[in-house]
Amino acid sequence: MRTNLGQRSRHLPGPRTANQSNPLSDPASYPPTDLVGLIPLTRILGRDCLGNMSNASSTARREPVLHKIAFQYYPLDVNATSNPFLVSWWPLALRDPALFHVSLQTACLDEELLAQKGFQASGILMADSVSLLRQKIGDISLAVQDGTLNAVITLATIEFGKGNIEVSEMHVEGVRRLVRLRGGINSVRQTSPLTARMISWVSMLIMGHPQFPVQDDAGTGDGIPPLPEWQLGPTTLDDTPEISWVIEDAVVRNAFLRLRYVFQSAQGARLLGTRLHDLACFVIHQLLRVVPDIPHLHSSPITECIRYALILYMFIIQGPTYYSHAVIFNSLVNQFVGYLQELESIPHVYDSLDVWIFGIGLVASTDTPSYRWLTERARAVSASLQLYSCDDAFACIKSVCWLETARGVDLFRFHWVAILGDRSPLDPLEFALSPSPSSLCGASL
Repeated sequence: MRTNLGQRSRHLPGPRTANQSNPLSDPASYPPTDLVGLIPLTRILGRDCLGNMSNASSTARREPVLHKIAFQYYPLDVNATSNPFLVSWWPLALRDPALFHVSLQTACLDEELLAQKGFQASGILMADSVSLLRQKIGDISLAVQDGTLNAVITLATIEFGKGNIEVSEMHVEGVRRLVRLRGGINSVRQTSPLTARMISWVSMLIMGHPQFPVQDDAGTGDGIPPLPEWQLGPTTLDDTPEISWVIEDAVVRNAFLRLRYVFQSAQGARLLGTRLHDLACFVIHQLLRVVPDIPHLHSSPITECIRYALILYMFIIQGPTYYSHAVIFNSLVNQFVGYLQELESIPHVYDSLDVWIFGIGLVASTDTPSYRWLTERARAVSASLQLYSCDDAFACIKSVCWLETARGVDLFRFHWVAILGDRSPLDPLEFALSPSPSSLCGASL
């Protein structure tokens, strides 16, 4: 299983103290260094680590350090001829010393964790990365380059993974300012789709909520754009009368309708890889950006359950990208369970929508304290609806909102087999073996 930045906090040095400065704003925080270019890096990392940098694509396919960047941090595309880190990021890094150092630093952290001999190489790379990046930030023409944006958001992920949350958030604020100077996230997307995707997604994971707007359904605005299929979706609930009366929020209702249409039209293969990532990024940003800091007094529990179920489902079917989404995912699960408990306190007649909501809840809450409660309630729903097999449960789930993928079927089936195959409490070993959606890294869809 791959190691990722979001899972490193228990291994890496603790967070900075209040007296420690933000490295990008305090030149004195790192000593002067002459380690610029490939010769000093070769001395630090070893020639075998870097290999021959004259051919970016062949080097990336051959060197483990580059595979770590390309395939482990972007598992949505395992093709060496199309993976954006190989065809876009790495060629740019070879021309940009700051991005080059930052990119190698992410891979070196993994290598040093495995070696368990400290973090000397990545520490030197951090010092060089910050020094080189400060030089670029000082020149507005260099500050707004794709390479600069890539480097800053990558530093944010490194600091977040190390537990330096305040420093990480400062980097996110910095990249937001640079994006504004570029004319918005969609303008960045025009020159570097990977840069725009990574900035919008990673900044959301770090801050816990979206940092950039989305375009409207017609594709107007400078925010994150929808897929073309999204724009073709229906705007009425004519074919879903069983839930036409429960979704009170217009944004949630619209997202549910259009996402259901996209899934039904996709038939799996057309939404793999980057297209699925684009859809997940757009939907989650659209649904989360309207969620206030305090509970919405005018939104019903069922509406909020549907909102969070859609968000969690998009995380589940996509899987972790760039690095672990466990922090924001677990926070969303807690909010989802809170609304679901409120809904369960209100007498109502169960239907397929409840099976869908609990199905997502089971997968999302794996390895959390809420899992047992969700299991018990899912069993009650199954008994009420006289569900006797996984096929019965899947018939309900697929009638609501479902993207047919092998990964999704496997994740959901595990839990319904446990519920419908044996109505006794889950065996501890069986519980431990359940696949967690926030820890599955790069699994095939």
